[in-house]
Amino acid sequence: MLVDSHCHLDFPDLIENEADVLERMIENGVTHALCVSVKLETLPAVIGLAERHGNLFASVGVHPDNADCEEPDEARLLALAAHPKVVAIGETGLDYYWHKDAPEWQRARFRTHIRAARRCAKPLIIHTRDSAADTLRLMREEGADQAGGVMHCFTETREVAADALDLGFHISFSGIVSFKNAEALRDVARFVPSDRLLVETDAPYLAPMPFRGKTNQPAYVRHVAQAVADARGESLARVAEATSRNFFRLFKDASPS
Repeated sequence: MLVDSHCHLDFPDLIENEADVLERMIENGVTHALCVSVKLETLPAVIGLAERHGNLFASVGVHPDNADCEEPDEARLLALAAHPKVVAIGETGLDYYWHKDAPEWQRARFRTHIRAARRCAKPLIIHTRDSAADTLRLMREEGADQAGGVMHCFTETREVAADALDLGFHISFSGIVSFKNAEALRDVARFVPSDRLLVETDAPYLAPMPFRGKTNQPAYVRHVAQAVADARGESLARVAEATSRNFFRLFKDASPS
């Protein structure tokens, strides 16, 4: 059993082929997936997927890259998070790669998500790019450890991973861990304790080897898990069992049935 802990099945490349994507997912032993929100305007499609399929779950949040969209407040996030198929808040966080001016609105939005997650007791899905120091600082200042969650699509250093682990967070690896030039990331995969590991696709982006450059999909999380297993010197079965167990322990509102 494998779980894709982070994908965007509402994006056009995937939702237009919904039945085929889900069939291939099951054929590859991927039993469940978390469909992650990036803005409130498209949230109905995310929740619709989770409502149509018992093995899909949803999150509520606004991605830090999205500037021209509805800005959520705590009350709005809490109301949306009350839906029975919503298991997490996010994705949220900071991204200074696309926003090199490190805008204050990004930090304010991140704080709002952390506060909402604490209030509704749902874990956070955190995105960080070229912003690790500020991401960790805000997590500490806002008590993100009280909500818990995951550092998704992790590409930071071992030191950043250690700080996130100290805050009680999980570390999720995407297809990047399978890339030839990702030895430093594979070292992080060896470092993370087995009870804090997650795997994801971030589909339709970041397809793992041997599908790099193609449209990603949940079925390919098997290749992500295999790359993590190879880095750790473990079997695919062991990584699959650990990451699936970790997913359902972290996202308490997600049911494995």
